[in-house]
Amino acid sequence: MTTLQHVLEVIERLWPARGTEEWDAPGLLSGDPAAGVSRILLAVDAVAATVDEAIEGDYDLLLVHHPLLMRGVTTVAESTAKGAMLARLIRGECALVAAHTNADVVETGTSGRLAELLHLSEVAAIAERPTSNGHGGDGHGGDGHRVTGLGRTGNLPETTTLGELARTLAQLLPATAGGVRVGGEYDRRVSRVALCGGAGDSLLAEPAVRESDVYITSDLRHHPASEALETARVAGGPALIDVSHWASEWLWLDTAAAELREALPGVDVVVSELRTDPWEFVVVQ
Repeated sequence: MTTLQHVLEVIERLWPARGTEEWDAPGLLSGDPAAGVSRILLAVDAVAATVDEAIEGDYDLLLVHHPLLMRGVTTVAESTAKGAMLARLIRGECALVAAHTNADVVETGTSGRLAELLHLSEVAAIAERPTSNGHGGDGHGGDGHRVTGLGRTGNLPETTTLGELARTLAQLLPATAGGVRVGGEYDRRVSRVALCGGAGDSLLAEPAVRESDVYITSDLRHHPASEALETARVAGGPALIDVSHWASEWLWLDTAAAELREALPGVDVVVSELRTDPWEFVVVQ
């Protein structure tokens, strides 16, 4: 029997905790490490819909990207959304585990998956992280997947326009109400790409981003985006493509599922098809 503890050990090998950002809180959120696990459901978010899917589908573990309890809480009363979800999972004997920034920084993480789908070459991290934890650094065995860092840079297979790249992303990503937003001229030529799955405006000033033709990320706020584009006009810098946070990270779930299936033969690993992007529709002006 595969236990939750064994699954946690696999998760540590795949997405080592040493890659976690200081503010983050991945790992085991609820569940008995001694409990058996035969079915795992993967999702970006622990929300009512994915919790219901996990319970109703008789899954033993809901593995999400975003931690449900990333910031301190003072109550898990069932009158609160988080308390209600945790209570439902506990009663349904379904554990909850998150792999967040520790899954972002590995070679095959969220940004790595998007770089792979865009067929980027000469791929490197935007902001590097350590490659070893003191027990060897070959990226295999007990050291887990090699931690490279946040975001990725690389070259497209051939130069294209900013508009065509945005259209390619729209085809690669699952559909959302927000679609793909672009800051820059449609016909601008682009070949060098920087990208970061999830919210990435904290990397706008990184040299690897500034030296790229376009930066693809999510949750770009007005002021940082405006400042970056105005700076680019004066001193050079990338065009911007803003995509759904959920969509950019959902792509990684297939990779994560494949890695878990290889490490956990006999365990059924399924990716949730539910859209947990918070926006339902958009009114075009």
